[in-house]
Amino acid sequence: MGFGDFWSRDLHGFQFRFFNSELTTASRLTMLDLDPTTQSNYWEIASEHIAFDWSVDFDAQIISGSATHRMNVLLDGVQEAIFDAGDLEVSGAEVRGSAVPYEVKAKHEVMGSALHVTLPKGLELGTSLDVTVTYKTTKECTALQWLDKEQTQGKQFPYLFSQCQPIYARALAPIQDSPSVKITYSATVACVLPVLLSAIRVSPPSDGPTHNGKVIGKDVVKYTYDQPVPIPSYLIAIACGNVRYRPFPQFEDKLWRTGIWAEPELIDAAYWEFSEDTARFLAAEEKIVTPYKFGVYDLLVLPPSFPYGGMENACLSFLTPTLLTGDRTLVDVVVHELTHSWFGNGVTHAHATHFWLNEGWTVYMERLLLQVLHEPAARGFSYIIGAKALVDDLARYSDKPRYQRLVINMEKGEDPDDSYSRVAYEKGSNLILHLERTLGGLEVFLPYVKEYVNAFIGKSITTEQWKAHLYEYYTRNWGPEKIALLDSVDWQAWLYGEGLKLPVEMEYDTTLAQAAYALADRWDAARATADTSRFKKEDLDTFNANQIIVFLERLQTLPPLPLSHIEHLGTLYKLSGTPNAEIRLRFYALALAPPTSEAAVHFVGDAAKWVVGNDGTGVIKGRMKFCRPIFKAVFKVDSALALEVWAKNKDGFHPIAKRLINKDLGLYE
Repeated sequence: MGFGDFWSRDLHGFQFRFFNSELTTASRLTMLDLDPTTQSNYWEIASEHIAFDWSVDFDAQIISGSATHRMNVLLDGVQEAIFDAGDLEVSGAEVRGSAVPYEVKAKHEVMGSALHVTLPKGLELGTSLDVTVTYKTTKECTALQWLDKEQTQGKQFPYLFSQCQPIYARALAPIQDSPSVKITYSATVACVLPVLLSAIRVSPPSDGPTHNGKVIGKDVVKYTYDQPVPIPSYLIAIACGNVRYRPFPQFEDKLWRTGIWAEPELIDAAYWEFSEDTARFLAAEEKIVTPYKFGVYDLLVLPPSFPYGGMENACLSFLTPTLLTGDRTLVDVVVHELTHSWFGNGVTHAHATHFWLNEGWTVYMERLLLQVLHEPAARGFSYIIGAKALVDDLARYSDKPRYQRLVINMEKGEDPDDSYSRVAYEKGSNLILHLERTLGGLEVFLPYVKEYVNAFIGKSITTEQWKAHLYEYYTRNWGPEKIALLDSVDWQAWLYGEGLKLPVEMEYDTTLAQAAYALADRWDAARATADTSRFKKEDLDTFNANQIIVFLERLQTLPPLPLSHIEHLGTLYKLSGTPNAEIRLRFYALALAPPTSEAAVHFVGDAAKWVVGNDGTGVIKGRMKFCRPIFKAVFKVDSALALEVWAKNKDGFHPIAKRLINKDLGLYE
């Protein structure tokens, strides 16, 4: 079957439309909203399921094996399947069980290499076939971090974990590495350490012997997993290490299960931190949106070099150990990660241009959950905290204003990590909040949220598709009055506007912020005197961690305090040595600005030690939320110190963090 005068096919929610069969291939592609970060030909032939057969070699630090793609032909006469491959060593390709020619093209700096596999002639639309690629990863693999045993809590066994978002799955396997392609997958993994994947374990069972009763670190065990729900490639994840599992108590009559994975040395602390709230969070979200579809929701606390706060890998959210504060003050990060099960993992952005659809919706829903789980004021308070991060990142992109937009029209081969910031999260969530308020509040808006998820779950969409659905829903259910309200929204400013301010002056509930503001104002008023005796450690007795953060961020907006005051503040409130990394980050941000101040010179060494874990914690601090701004701040105060500390410690950081901090410091590899 060829293309007629009008042909439309919905591939995983991605609409392809051709109005003229005489169009050349090149001109056809200009009509499509294709992913600019992939070299694959997913619009001609697309993976539906991938079966991985892997062997993990800690000595060589490689994963070797094969990936078998069950592929659907979407274009008559397609002659090859093109996969993304990032620094992979390919050794063979088969189609329907027979060897075929293949070619690995020259490497693109961002997109990696394109792997071309020859297909049989005369393939027709609707045909399915299996394509198997045999390969292994290499030392240059960006998706994997191999940790020596000294970098773990137990210091007895090495560790491996992946990070595939945004476009690093291609470094783990030959794949059509685009969110526009959603696949199910299965895997068999042979390893001497317990293996976790972003899927449901088939064998050995999670609640059985950790390593099937064999010797951890010595005996090879085969682990099998299945992911029956279609997901984008960036959610494929693997972790291998000396980990233990502890299930959380069954919540009401829910069919899904939840639990925690961590190294033995952390399992008690991790269980205590997250066992009380995780299932409760998940059940609350189900009531607001739709039932949870992935069957299992587990958490994995990784070693400190994990570069993010959390990663929403399907069935298994990866978490940073910086969340283990011993007081459950940072567990709301789990609300964000599990919310991605609907917004991102379920309804997925088509590609990096529309990344805000994932994060903006997730933050909006996360903050709505805070209102339900805690108190109404908690929602506005979270927006207040986010507002500071948004202002900082908008200012950071003053020289690249296109990155201040929500919808960033990515160029072919552009690195999506270059535009990664809080803009997608905060500007996006504020747009959704603005729509809620404009349309008449939660009573009017929440029914739309349910329908949005039901309409697009399992699909990958663009901003235009979302907006069209929004208008269609309110036209169908409400009529001209609501459409007039939608028309009053300045869509151009919200989606494509640049600058340091939101298109609308947003107002939030400041109830929980007032005490923090008042304390900051007291310190501001005391700058003219050396007497700080009026301040007591009890000032923070009624503050939670987020209120302390707002207190410190409020001080950052005021003229810099003298060194004596910052020293006293840090000591009195124990901020300069707190194990809560979110608070410690804000304290150093306050102390190191401006970079020429006495306080900056005084605290720069402490900040440099903290960010690499040499302050007595004994571990590398790898979370980029902390590492990147602190390294940049230290560099402004003492560039030589920043470069020296980075040179000594950079090999302990994740490859993604290493690459981006190199850029931050003006170093390029």
